[in-house]
Amino acid sequence: MNMWCFTILTKSRKSRADRAISDFLVAFARQHQLEVVQDEVLNVIIKKPATAGYERVPTVILQGHMDMVCEKNSGVEHDFETEPLRLRIKDDMLYATDTTLGADNGIAVAYALALLASTDIPHPALEVVITSEEETTMRGALMVDPQHFRGRILINLDSEAEGKLLVSSAGGIQANHLLPVRRVAADPADAAYRLTVRGLRGGHSGASIDQGRGNANKLLGRVLHDLSIHFSYALAEVSGGQKSNAIPREADAVLLLPPEDYPDLEAKLAEWNRIVKNELRVADPHVELSITKSAQRYAEVFSEDTKLRVIAALVLVPNGVLSMSNDIAGLVESSTNLGVVTTSAAEVRLVSEVRSSLKSLKEQTVAQMKMIATVLGCECTTTAEYPEWPYNPDSRIRPLFVKVYREKYGSEPEVIAIHAGLECGIFGEKLPGLDMVSIGPDMYDVHTPDEHLSISSAIRTWDYLLEVLAAMGEEDWTGE
Repeated sequence: MNMWCFTILTKSRKSRADRAISDFLVAFARQHQLEVVQDEVLNVIIKKPATAGYERVPTVILQGHMDMVCEKNSGVEHDFETEPLRLRIKDDMLYATDTTLGADNGIAVAYALALLASTDIPHPALEVVITSEEETTMRGALMVDPQHFRGRILINLDSEAEGKLLVSSAGGIQANHLLPVRRVAADPADAAYRLTVRGLRGGHSGASIDQGRGNANKLLGRVLHDLSIHFSYALAEVSGGQKSNAIPREADAVLLLPPEDYPDLEAKLAEWNRIVKNELRVADPHVELSITKSAQRYAEVFSEDTKLRVIAALVLVPNGVLSMSNDIAGLVESSTNLGVVTTSAAEVRLVSEVRSSLKSLKEQTVAQMKMIATVLGCECTTTAEYPEWPYNPDSRIRPLFVKVYREKYGSEPEVIAIHAGLECGIFGEKLPGLDMVSIGPDMYDVHTPDEHLSISSAIRTWDYLLEVLAAMGEEDWTGE
């Protein structure tokens, strides 16, 4: 397994640039003389017959995704489409250098390839499906043809905590606020200054949304609003975040105002630094607001009306936990994440990730987003919707995972639901009656350049997976 883990984790696997990794998987399957399908959206399905004695065991679908969130530290030069990741080990942890590691979900691909390449591991018939574009739109899973599968048991390998059996996940949708921009000539007497938000931890917009971490885009909106009360400034651009499903760590705005106002502006920003450092002293103690003179000249700026609507959008678009589950203690039920803000010639775009365990609350949040758009005089569109994965009280595979864990470790695994989107909900809709569970090793700070994977946990989770597959041969599957 270690060889395949190293091979996969050194490869950059950028969403929507999946061709290279998809072709690699096809070549691997052909090298091992396995049946393989590569569909039009680059999903790869590889099938392997059962080993001796497991022919009567139900076929198992092993599922993960090939793409990764590609984030890097500010100022770092790295081309995710052409350059390999630079791995480093610190104690028990595997990191990439200055970039995301992609253990989410490269570890699933590594596990799957190790199983497919094995000659001495007992297992049922396997249908390995590695999807594309999970981290952006889940388009791969949405486009999978269910006719490719005989299996009605699915083991998803996209979890991030050892000893926890994931049995339910949230659904989601992307909401996009599109504010048209009207520009006017800049005052030639004004100087340009770049306002930045830095030092935030970021994180997964589902798994980390309840940890109180700062959202750079929302902080930028608060500061711009307050500055608009105390200063007469023009706004030339705003930007922040890289992925809708990652809590934004950085945000920028370009302000134009008379040079003589700069000392007061600097003092006001020092006041805001004290405010946010106090608010985020536990969750994000390294937050830093700064303002520096820009060497770039700006001939045009937003009109005053555009500036005010952009600031209003940054302030009003909902962000963070919206409701907690009444069924599962500590589980976030609904949330939003204002993940990306960009400025183009025609518009300012605000991209939010909306999540909920309940379809009705997801729809209510989208309705709220559209009402805000109406008030702001802009458009709100939605994309990349995926369904929730409801808890299955009649599962056969979940009790087997619990039993094997108990026998292996002498304790009970934690059966959980998470506030994050997994492809299980999509596969459940495509294959009615699908019995599913999700596992994975300990990973930390996914979707950030601090992402790291516990090596020992990856090995233990691999051993656990193999013992479950072996134990399936001892079960009575009559009637399945």
